[in-house]
Amino acid sequence: MTATKQLNELGQSLWLDNITRDLLENGTLQRYIDDLSVTGLTSNPTIFHQAIKNSQSYDSVIQEKFKNGQAGEQLFFEVALEDITQAADKFRPVWDRTDGVDGWVSLEVSPLLAYDTESTLAAAKDLHARAGRPNVLIKIPGTKEGLPAIEEATFAGIPVNVTLLFSSEHYVDAAEAFLRGVERRIEAGLNPAVGSVASLFISRWDRAVVDNVPETLHNQLGVAIGQRAYKAYLDLLNSPRWQRALNFGARPQRLLWASTGVKDPNASDTLYITSLASPFTVNTMPENTLNAFADHGEVGNALPACGGDSESKLGEFETAGVDVQALAAKLQKDGADSFVQSWNELMDVITTKSESLANVD
Repeated sequence: MTATKQLNELGQSLWLDNITRDLLENGTLQRYIDDLSVTGLTSNPTIFHQAIKNSQSYDSVIQEKFKNGQAGEQLFFEVALEDITQAADKFRPVWDRTDGVDGWVSLEVSPLLAYDTESTLAAAKDLHARAGRPNVLIKIPGTKEGLPAIEEATFAGIPVNVTLLFSSEHYVDAAEAFLRGVERRIEAGLNPAVGSVASLFISRWDRAVVDNVPETLHNQLGVAIGQRAYKAYLDLLNSPRWQRALNFGARPQRLLWASTGVKDPNASDTLYITSLASPFTVNTMPENTLNAFADHGEVGNALPACGGDSESKLGEFETAGVDVQALAAKLQKDGADSFVQSWNELMDVITTKSESLANVD
């Protein structure tokens, strides 16, 4: 049995953190589904920027849409929705087989809206309607301004992937926003089974502190943050409030491990996969990490429900001068800023390609 299959058998979903038109059309994604137990996919502005910048596969569709009067953000979302819906169709059998637990594909609203509640909600509703697929999650950042949009989108029945979460506190705030939306659906007599995941970013923690802590603490902070969040996740699912919602037919919002590509060349390239093995969670992996784990990964022991030694480990980082809460806030802001930068670069690529292809026969 492959390591990816073992992880799937443990009860964790393996998603691919990548999308390109070539991946969709040359059979690679289907091979990952068939051979590596991949059951979903995530995307973000950085991924689309790299996909469109580094491939000619989008040239003809960009040229056609530009000649038809589309440009910039409008043109991008038209192109992105073509990729997202094609991927969603490939994962639809998984979605059907698991009755909507798995088989999801994620598309993010414009990162320029990270601090604009009303515009985020409007964009989420628009993208979900245009996708026209039940297994498409709309990514909304778990910023202070994003939380009301998460609640309202959930109440509207829009499946949400909450992104840019960096701590157990961020996770709980996002989970409670989702739960409020679910509870409002229950009170309104609506079906409360709305799909959702909450994406906790891992590797950026270790990259942020690598120059400021002893070498003995390298590549340990992200996993400790994940362990703490996993305990909070299970505690919340076991709470009377969630048990009531479940009794009315709600679906739990699953915890998702994001940013699981290792940045340190001296660390195992499967560190965040082996260390975060846990039932009823999702791990979305960069393509090279997925292939590395399939080749030589080991599953090991599942995360302990109690959070393991995370509190003592986090105490070591506090002693070393790391203010975890302050760093979580900084990482969230930096993450939002990074996606804005990628978005602006993506718009530049769209504009450059549109103009250069406009007069090509």
